[in-house]
Amino acid sequence: MDLMSDAISTHIFTIYIFLSIMIFNFYSVNTIKEFIPLAKRLKFMTPLYHLSNAIVMYTGAIVAAYAHEFSFTVILMIIASIFLLVIEIKRYKKMRVIQSADVKLQSEFIIYAKKIYTIEIAVIVAVYILSKVF
Repeated sequence: MDLMSDAISTHIFTIYIFLSIMIFNFYSVNTIKEFIPLAKRLKFMTPLYHLSNAIVMYTGAIVAAYAHEFSFTVILMIIASIFLLVIEIKRYKKMRVIQSADVKLQSEFIIYAKKIYTIEIAVIVAVYILSKVF
């Protein structure tokens, strides 16, 4: 059972890293007022975001497979991971087409990014709470 506890510990640790990246991105969107430095930082953080999400999904699959468990909580975690992947891709696609002269689109993007990161953090917290309940 030591293997199972190591896999669960790794899964939980990667969730903390994933959540830390989300909080860092949310902090960046709130504190950086100019779009170009913000876009550069978010462009750098996007691969780290997706890598940590992939590690969370992979370690979660290992834990679920090892435990021979396919419960409501596992399904919820799969849906949450895919949802987070999709909305982050949409955020990135919206950000990359904004030109440096489009001031209106830049300010709209900052509002949009704040909403996206708030939703992402809320999803992680909600999945955590529901995993403890069920």
